[in-house]
Amino acid sequence: MHRVVVLALDGVYPFELGIPQRVFGSAGDRYEVITCAVGDGPGERSVRTSADFVLTATHGVEALATADTVVIPPYEAAMSDEPLSAPAARALALIPAGARTVSICTAAFALAEAGLLDGRPATTHWGLAARFRATYPQVELDASVLFIDDGDILTSAGAASGVDACLHLVRKDHGSTVASGVARLCVVPPWREGGQAQYVEMPVPEPSAAGTAATREWALGRLAEPLVLADLAGHARMSLRTFARRFQDEVGMSPGRWLIQQRVNRARGLLENSDLSVEQIAGRVGFATATSLRHHLHAAIGVSPQTYRRTFRAAAHA
Repeated sequence: MHRVVVLALDGVYPFELGIPQRVFGSAGDRYEVITCAVGDGPGERSVRTSADFVLTATHGVEALATADTVVIPPYEAAMSDEPLSAPAARALALIPAGARTVSICTAAFALAEAGLLDGRPATTHWGLAARFRATYPQVELDASVLFIDDGDILTSAGAASGVDACLHLVRKDHGSTVASGVARLCVVPPWREGGQAQYVEMPVPEPSAAGTAATREWALGRLAEPLVLADLAGHARMSLRTFARRFQDEVGMSPGRWLIQQRVNRARGLLENSDLSVEQIAGRVGFATATSLRHHLHAAIGVSPQTYRRTFRAAAHA
């Protein structure tokens, strides 16, 4: 069984601390999730949280040496200029060479302080990007994305992006069917691209203002059709300009880009779970040609349909 060890550092944020258990723990018996903290005895494993309570971890940091995946949630000290504590640095040194390491939000500061991100791409919360760059210029920071998968190290942005990163790993390990089941149990979106923007300005609409959610749901049931902006605006009973503006406010991208993203996501599921040819899949998801599907899939995730199918078929049957 794949062991996920969560390292709770002093001042840990409770919401993010619970993400690994909630996501990986919802994948049946595929993962074992345990939590550890600095300290030798039970009384010394008490961890102060960012809220008004203290928790006690069952395991000490020696559990890190047994991990297949390590997840480090954000903690308060990373919000200031405080350096990584010596016990925390020693704990990070226990992570085995073959393990994956995942930081959520400001935990990227801990990985950078330990030298684990030197010369590598990484992300963290957009609000702390300037300080991160100034403190760790050797790290290739991209604070515009939700998460970055650099093989054995994954870094993610703010709170909810930790869910995205963990779901991404479930998908890599076991395919989209398992990951989608986990997402349904957790009542979260099954897939947000790692390269999606971290921060989207979304003003609260006026109470009388109509939204675009119903039209998005309508469009998802008709992806095979050659939908254009006029079709969407007509369904929403809005002018083209009003619909485009409201859609951008609510979703953070244009209707055209959103349609491409949904078609790529649908194609990925068919590549993983069907024997349809690339040409047949292109038709079912609304791309005019197989070439168009290949282009958009490569732009989204950097691989061809054949490579994607081989990779995730293997994951699904592992």
